[in-house]
Amino acid sequence: MKNVEIRKVTDLPPRILILEKEAAAEGFRFLSRLIDEWESGKNRFDAKGECLMAAFLNGCLVGIGGLSRDPFAEGEVGRLRRLYVASAFRGQDIGKALVKHLVKHAAEQFRVVRLFTDTASGARFYLGCGFEPANDEHATHVRFLDGG
Repeated sequence: MKNVEIRKVTDLPPRILILEKEAAAEGFRFLSRLIDEWESGKNRFDAKGECLMAAFLNGCLVGIGGLSRDPFAEGEVGRLRRLYVASAFRGQDIGKALVKHLVKHAAEQFRVVRLFTDTASGARFYLGCGFEPANDEHATHVRFLDGG
């Protein structure tokens, strides 16, 4: 994971359209939703406790992921959203680094972080990031923070 920088972004990185095109070719529409919701103002990951983080390798965008308040839960519950790493950079712990940074940020505001994935590889990935299976129609995985 040489020269990988994970940082909070307040604007969509210019190369997001390249990631979106790749994700769409893999059958994932969530980066298109990220862009649409960002441009409409519906979700810019700018509410209290929320953030959008991006992974850059040698200055080039290779991954992105967001943390928002979970609209399907009551209380101090965050939700990981729109996590994607370019296929050429998977298996290099970039996704895990993104999740680690997002969870660290979440711990400042939330007691629980949830997410939904519909792929077996995504499920394995999140288990490897310390999440547990969740039995909820709106979340497949959960992670309790601060000893929660």
